[in-house]
Amino acid sequence: MSVAAIVPAAGRGERLGPGVPKALRLLGGAPLLVHAVRALAGSVQVGLVVVAAPPHDVADVRRLLADHQVGASVVVVAGGESRTESVALALAALPPEVDVVLVHDAARPLVPVALVDAVVAAVHAGAGAVVPGVAVSDTVRQVAPDGRAVATLDRSVLRAVQTPQGFRREVLVAAHAAHAAHAAHAAAPGAGATDDAGLVELVGGEVLVVPGSPEAFKVTTPIDLDLAEAVLASRGIGGLLR
Repeated sequence: MSVAAIVPAAGRGERLGPGVPKALRLLGGAPLLVHAVRALAGSVQVGLVVVAAPPHDVADVRRLLADHQVGASVVVVAGGESRTESVALALAALPPEVDVVLVHDAARPLVPVALVDAVVAAVHAGAGAVVPGVAVSDTVRQVAPDGRAVATLDRSVLRAVQTPQGFRREVLVAAHAAHAAHAAHAAAPGAGATDDAGLVELVGGEVLVVPGSPEAFKVTTPIDLDLAEAVLASRGIGGLLR
């Protein structure tokens, strides 16, 4: 099967503070996006990476990835106003021979190559949609709008979901088509989904959860960036964890 990866990177990432878009924030001297694309390209399974960039920054992102020699065939397209839009635009740019699609957050720059391979392997084994997940270590309480705790959830059955998420192409395309067809309605598929696996679930698809990695954490706030710097430094030259 031919495998391509999509990286939606058109968002601003306001929680990381003012400045350039989050995907272009520096980590160890290179943008988060560069680290994420390098990790995807580190898998021998991935033949193409399509990046959905901020519309006004497409040329700059294209030059940036070329300058950093990320080690993959890369296509840069203009992203949309939402993550879902950006993924849909990148999907449309994939060549017809691609059978398996990964969707990966640029904000998870330190994902191990072994996790990328594991997600692809699960799709190759027959799953239509695959997400990596890690066990929840904190106690999780359900809270009412007024702040009252109403339930304590069983964390043994909970997983914090990561990326890359993997899909058979036809499964992901169908989920996005259903979302687009109902986008004008208040109860549109995708209204309650925060990722592409959520879109698949909303149209009745099954999602397989495979073990994730602590190092595939998401850089959302300044303290996450500090942690990422420490992890990157611990890896030494090259920065990839296989």
